[in-house]
Amino acid sequence: MSANVDLNNRPDYDRVLQDIADYVLTFNIESVEALATARNCLMDTLGCGLLALRFPECTKHLGPLVEGTVVPFGARVPGTSYRLDPVKAAWDIGCIVRWLDYNDTWLAAEWGHPSDNLGGILAVADHLSQKRIANGEAPLTMRDVLEAMIMAHEIQGVIALENAFNRVGLDHVLLVKVASTAVTAKLMGANREQLLSALSHAFADGQALRTYRHAPNAGSRKSWAAGDATSRGVRLADIALRGEMGIPGVLTAKQWGFYDVSFSHTNNDLALKPENRRAFSFSLPYGSYVMENVLFKISFPAEFHAQTACEAAVTLHPLVRNRLHDIDRIVITTHESAIRIISKVGPLANAADRDHCLQYMTAVPLAFGNLVAEHYEDDFHAAHPIIDVLREKMVIVEDPRFTREYLEPDKRSIANAVQVFFKDGSSTENVVVEYPIGHRRRRAEGIPLLEDKFKANLATRFTGQRSHQIFALCKDQPMLEATPVNRFVDLFVL
Repeated sequence: MSANVDLNNRPDYDRVLQDIADYVLTFNIESVEALATARNCLMDTLGCGLLALRFPECTKHLGPLVEGTVVPFGARVPGTSYRLDPVKAAWDIGCIVRWLDYNDTWLAAEWGHPSDNLGGILAVADHLSQKRIANGEAPLTMRDVLEAMIMAHEIQGVIALENAFNRVGLDHVLLVKVASTAVTAKLMGANREQLLSALSHAFADGQALRTYRHAPNAGSRKSWAAGDATSRGVRLADIALRGEMGIPGVLTAKQWGFYDVSFSHTNNDLALKPENRRAFSFSLPYGSYVMENVLFKISFPAEFHAQTACEAAVTLHPLVRNRLHDIDRIVITTHESAIRIISKVGPLANAADRDHCLQYMTAVPLAFGNLVAEHYEDDFHAAHPIIDVLREKMVIVEDPRFTREYLEPDKRSIANAVQVFFKDGSSTENVVVEYPIGHRRRRAEGIPLLEDKFKANLATRFTGQRSHQIFALCKDQPMLEATPVNRFVDLFVL
């Protein structure tokens, strides 16, 4: 056979795609802890979205693409009066959920925010429930939503355990798109072939670059990128259910597949040597591990690698607030991932730039005793030059133990330590916080605060009576699980 032709034997679907499809179609969610955590995650995620509606830079993105569009059985966007097609509704829900960088987090070889997938899940479930009722069929229930959340968390999180997309410059929202594609296709009634087709197209897409998360290009796209990704998952699921053929070897095809094009450093050399080719690796099968271990952002709307630094800074605030101008240096001891992602010096151009700056996120609670979303805004930053004065005094040091235990499965710490040294030679204690309050190890301490956070976020949008009604339902696991999705979303409509 000539060496100048391709062998055109169509392969089976890549094993990675088959494993995801089989998990989504056959796995039974039995973990009581996962379901309870998913309920708390639902509250927290929707609350973050409601709070974001206070910010015009967020709300300018919301609503139909064509003003006045009427969509039969349109999916609703919580906290608004919008009724949209499921793709745009998923975009809007995902946008508000992620805007303030305050929803849950997963940290491993790759990072991300698995609750971003709620955009696609809730939009599709609401639309389908309304349509089913109109056809005389039973609607989906919130149990279906919670199970879809658990599965989306698991797909995104298990892939992230061993596979660092950031190392090749790709953004973690790729995993939102893949997870949303899988679970929304299932909600729509996809069979195995349709689900595999949809997943293959998720990897065939061009993928988002991380550049909008990093200096010197950090900007607000990072606040809507996940909404874009979860909505794309809905669109690809719809395309597959219309009968579109899949791409079986989308990951493994030599030269043209995802591994060679997007996951291996090729230096534009299409003749990849076998030793240079990279493929996904996995350390856990799909189950419910990720939801059970997910990290909640409870205390601060801040990039998660800085959460413990913020907590340490709040502890130190009473000791330094009257001595800010006497400070000689501030030493932040941290882990490698924080240094690589959020440690930066120089001017900070916008709110998105500030909430991805370890130094800024530590300086504000040192000086003011707290860190809230408004502290990232231009007017606050301009009014308080002390923040940049403190930033200039900061020294960032890596602790190898912090770095090591960040990745150890039985620990998964996100440790930071802060110590302040004064010009007279005195210093504060070195305040070390290894596990943020949203960590699984601090669940008992964290959940009451998460509930308080949800109630405060409800109050930004709804009356006291409506807020109480929503909270009471969300606290009752059996009642919530039995509630039709459309009835649940009714409570969030203005």
